[in-house]
Amino acid sequence: MFKNNSDVAFGDVNLSQEPIRGNHNPGMGGWPTIRYFNKKTGYEGGSYEKKTSKAMCDELGDNAYMRAYVEEYGGTSLCSAATGAGCTAKENKYIAQWKEKSSLDVDKQITRLEKMASKKMKAQLKKWINQRLAILKQLKKSAEAAGKDEL
Repeated sequence: MFKNNSDVAFGDVNLSQEPIRGNHNPGMGGWPTIRYFNKKTGYEGGSYEKKTSKAMCDELGDNAYMRAYVEEYGGTSLCSAATGAGCTAKENKYIAQWKEKSSLDVDKQITRLEKMASKKMKAQLKKWINQRLAILKQLKKSAEAAGKDEL
């Protein structure tokens, strides 16, 4: 699902052969132990919080839950701002709206959404904020790669 997304990498560690350092407590709460690592968590990482009463492997075996997990904690999306592939109609409308904006406008919007995302809110609103952030970051990266101020 995320194999072509450069923002995402998956790893598997066999702790009996490859012990890890740090403040990790593998196996706490059962197996498998799922941790995520990003700029916010650093080397310590963060623990996945289950959304259902299903076993961890059943919950994340459901593509919808796995996608939501990776998008939320990875700050990424399957939606491609460049091609529109994997995007909802709502995301495509947002892309069209922001493609024509300046890099300064995009930076301001990213800052605004990041501040909003740090606050407590309903899951659906948080999801839409994360989707918009992922789109804006793609547009910004694309503009920087092209060496232009306008998106």
